[in-house]
Amino acid sequence: MADRDAMLPLPYRVLESRLETADTVSLRLAPVAEQLAPFRPGQFTMLYLHGIGEIAVSISGDSGRTDGTLVQTIRDVGAVSAAAVHAQPGALIGVRGPYGTDWGMSSARDHDLLIVAGGLGLAPLRPVLYAAVADRASYRRVILIAGARQPAELLFGDELASWTAAGIEIHRTVDQAAGRWTGSIGFVTEPLARLELRPYRTVAFVCGPEPMMQHTAELLVDRQLPPELIRISLERNMKCGIGVCGHCQLGPLLLCRQGPITDYRQAGPLLEVVQL
Repeated sequence: MADRDAMLPLPYRVLESRLETADTVSLRLAPVAEQLAPFRPGQFTMLYLHGIGEIAVSISGDSGRTDGTLVQTIRDVGAVSAAAVHAQPGALIGVRGPYGTDWGMSSARDHDLLIVAGGLGLAPLRPVLYAAVADRASYRRVILIAGARQPAELLFGDELASWTAAGIEIHRTVDQAAGRWTGSIGFVTEPLARLELRPYRTVAFVCGPEPMMQHTAELLVDRQLPPELIRISLERNMKCGIGVCGHCQLGPLLLCRQGPITDYRQAGPLLEVVQL
């Protein structure tokens, strides 16, 4: 009975749909009646679009909010995500969760925070930035490196000023310049290689395409950052969210329960196996 109840989504209503890029929106959702338990930065929900299907989406909003609303940033890459991206205010979406492990903000206190995001990977990391700003005195240097293929694909540009004002050091880079872009050109590993780091007093949070995360983690290890202080968000095909279907298995891990966040000490050997 418990498993069957766990698979029943709660109805949430779309309050706002915010266009982030040409194919990506952030939906602000409010519970119709009963609401989910509070989430921790890094956790995800299962979003159900009636008659279409269900997908796993990391929560991209502020975990400090107490009004029960959720923010989910979604890219149009399939039938379910397309329906979510085109959902208008007033539409109903089923939500289950929150699920999975988190970024472990409490254990990173009194450390430098290094946040490295590739493309849509900034969405699961935005709650880390919100938490760091809200409790800024608990962390030392806070650095964000955000990359994308081109300037138009960089997320949350309207929040840069407030993050900078809160003492966050921001580096943005693109693979290909376009328009009036005058910033850095290159992969996220290029500004990362130029940074001065305190290896044993730095916790790294990394999210993006798998090759980007692997190259970033390898660079950090080369710079003497211990693998257990490098946290990455792994993605596989999540169907149930509660560890019963096995679709999200990565080696010994069921990522809906033992992920998506894990440290590179555990993830590194798994990512070395091609097509695992």
